[in-house]
Amino acid sequence: MPGAERRWFAKALAVVAAVTVVRLVLLAFDRTDPYTDEVQYWFWGQSLDWGYYSKPPLIAWLLRAVSELGGDAPFWLRSPGAVLHGATALILAALAARVHGAGAAVWVAAGYVTLPMATVGSLLISTDTVMLPFLAGAMLFWHRGSPGDALIAGLCAGLAAMAKYAGLYLLPGLVVMALLSPGWRRPWRHWAVFMAALLLVLSPNIVWNLTHDLTTLSHTADNAAWVREGARFSLASLLRFWAEQFAVAGPLVAAAFVVALGRFAPVDRALAGFAAMVLGVVSVQAFLGGANANWAAAAWVPACLVAMAWMPHRWRVASLAVNGALAVALPVMTLMPDGNPLLQRYLGRADLSRQIIAAAGGLPIVADRRDVLADLFYTGRGQGLVIHARPHDGRPRHFYDQMHAMPSGMTGEVVLVSRDAGGCSTAPGQPLEVAGGAYAGQGLAVWRVRAECLAR
Repeated sequence: MPGAERRWFAKALAVVAAVTVVRLVLLAFDRTDPYTDEVQYWFWGQSLDWGYYSKPPLIAWLLRAVSELGGDAPFWLRSPGAVLHGATALILAALAARVHGAGAAVWVAAGYVTLPMATVGSLLISTDTVMLPFLAGAMLFWHRGSPGDALIAGLCAGLAAMAKYAGLYLLPGLVVMALLSPGWRRPWRHWAVFMAALLLVLSPNIVWNLTHDLTTLSHTADNAAWVREGARFSLASLLRFWAEQFAVAGPLVAAAFVVALGRFAPVDRALAGFAAMVLGVVSVQAFLGGANANWAAAAWVPACLVAMAWMPHRWRVASLAVNGALAVALPVMTLMPDGNPLLQRYLGRADLSRQIIAAAGGLPIVADRRDVLADLFYTGRGQGLVIHARPHDGRPRHFYDQMHAMPSGMTGEVVLVSRDAGGCSTAPGQPLEVAGGAYAGQGLAVWRVRAECLAR
């Protein structure tokens, strides 16, 4: 490693390592409960497969490995987040060093690791967090330019897609960058190597989908609600999505990216074009059927690089101050979450599950809500519980409908968790005690009913 490269890498590593260590220390004292998606990914990992109901398998494999090494307490469930965002920051800094030189690399590393999306992604575990280092790695190795680098870039792209299908934004993204800058153009043989490597990694999941009724495609259509239900054409939804991007990236990073569009040098125009393409696609989805803020997370890998590289020095300092303050405030909030409206969805989940388990007294538990089922499997792990999703007509609404539906021939008494017993009980249910948190005002109760009645 040349001297200049050693110097920027040592500085970037020091910054990223310090932020990551602080995040892991604070995470050890986090008092929030794992969210529905987090425990679902953990539960998937208990039965390793090439795909799952709504996502590709890499996050489940990762959490299974972490559980085997450290355990399945909330800390271990979430601990990969800070490490993976730290890795993404260093990979992106390496790309910045190639594009803008060593001076920009440290700023880009510091800018990325303090992005609000990196802060939130270090408190929770999500598919975006697992995808992003591989997406950044694919971009770095593609820019390096040799046939061997094209192979590694394809492998990284495949792993990004195995974490979240949004990793496939790389394909049109590399095309956009090649159109905008000669520095991103590669011969056809490099493309062939790249695509072969990507398909090699992704093919087991493709086969899994083909042999499981294209489950993930169906779920994707559910997310893109306009595909099934018709377009909403909501300007309010679009404006909300754009506003949320300023929260995802931080106000100054997002503002710098928007202000500098069209002013970048050719290599930056290429990266900005990739980011704008992702933001444009998700903006269309937001206008037609709504979109979550994180659906454009892939855009902020290249966008952060070009924004931090373009910013004047004072902007950089101000941006790090604003995003850095938030990077401290959010994890500190998790140490004392009671009464904080931002954290209510992460409170009371384990307590509700413990109440249900106690009320069941060893009887099978049947529930109709995905979030309740998810936490029952997690909080009740190792207790030998029998847990099923409540029967319903139509296709599966979620993973638990698909894989843990109550058997049609089941008989005997069960404990039902729901708002109502659906005519299967004449006695009032036992209300579950909820004081604030995720289930406040939900009216959930438990009933002892016959399984035969639920199956009708």
